[in-house]
Amino acid sequence: ALVPTPGGIGSVEAALVVALVAAGGAAAPATAVVVVFRLLTVWLPLLPGALTLAALVRMKVI
Repeated sequence: ALVPTPGGIGSVEAALVVALVAAGGAAAPATAVVVVFRLLTVWLPLLPGALTLAALVRMKVI
């Protein structure tokens, strides 16, 4: 049974790199752009949530 990964992690990046290279970009910069895109759209928004969770746990709200 195939289980899709959350957010298409892996397959989305591969497709974006292929699309950028097909549009005329070089592979290395396309890969760097896709990694930065994933960092900004997935991992960076987790930081405020983690800080908020830590504060709520520290204040014993959760």
